[in-house]
Amino acid sequence: MVKGEGLEVSVSKPVVAIVGRQNVGKSTLLNRLAGERLAIVADLPGTTRDRILVDVSWRGTGFTMVDTGGIEVKPDCPVARRVRQQVEMAIAEADVIIFLVDVRDGVVASDLEIADMLRGSSKPVIVAANKADNAKLEAEAVEFYELGMGEPVAISAYHGRATAELMDRVISLLPALSPAEPEPDIMKVAIVGRPNVGKSMLVNAILGRERAIVDRAPGTTRDAVDTLFDFGGQNVLLIDTAGVRRRGRLGVGVERYSVIRALRAINRCDVGVLVVDASELLTAQDMHIAGYIQEAAKGVVLVVNKWDLVQGGSTTDCDRYIRSGLKFMSYAPILYASAKFGHGVDRIMPRVCEVYR
Repeated sequence: MVKGEGLEVSVSKPVVAIVGRQNVGKSTLLNRLAGERLAIVADLPGTTRDRILVDVSWRGTGFTMVDTGGIEVKPDCPVARRVRQQVEMAIAEADVIIFLVDVRDGVVASDLEIADMLRGSSKPVIVAANKADNAKLEAEAVEFYELGMGEPVAISAYHGRATAELMDRVISLLPALSPAEPEPDIMKVAIVGRPNVGKSMLVNAILGRERAIVDRAPGTTRDAVDTLFDFGGQNVLLIDTAGVRRRGRLGVGVERYSVIRALRAINRCDVGVLVVDASELLTAQDMHIAGYIQEAAKGVVLVVNKWDLVQGGSTTDCDRYIRSGLKFMSYAPILYASAKFGHGVDRIMPRVCEVYR
């Protein structure tokens, strides 16, 4: 929620993705922007070596910046398919893409392949020629006009050279934040979590029990379906982020973008239902999502799904383990459920309503 001039409305933050092959300085750029010049709103919890998301504000404009990780296109290599998936997901999820290249290497085959993937998209792309540490190298950035993606910005992420100009270009291309229509009587609930934790089945289980479905319509979040239903007299908008990964789509890049979809849903909701897998409990991604729920000041309910797979499991032990991993969210209620068999599902919405109130 963003407050301004007495009005409280829901908005969804734009997403800026940094795309590029390995060793062009993506992490250095993210760290530069996270550590200096930009006013950091929130740096999500997670392992320090896997910092992929940071909320930033530049000249009063807030957005989420994402490091897509190293991309190396090698012909006839199984990695190439996953690389293409990463870039496709970046195109699908980002509002603006920073295509980072290395001015010292010049234009290489991998850059051309990635440019081909990006060129056909409707998303704005900024070519940033990194490692331009001096005037001579800065002048060599003109070579990247060859990519056919407009004027490149010569920067040095390491030294902070021209990063302000890059951010000015970014915010000039971001979509305007459109305030949502006020919905004072509707509780918005987002079902979020990693792929394959059972979100879709859980949504179906929640909706399939004593629920009067009012309407089903495409949501503003990509690949989400919003369902308006009545729960004990309370109007509820269920934001379903299921389907964040198509069957067979694996790899780090896809996992990263499932988080982006979760962010979009969290920005819209009042309460986030974070679903985790009982057989894995907490992963770094679970903590990333939990951290964003907290930083977005949303209510939260943790649901440990697939509890039927745990033989002789102790909820007390699991509670202790989860609490130790989510120390910053010790207040969150933890429920155990099996969406497949319906066990414990009837406890979820009552607890969500308690958190909402």
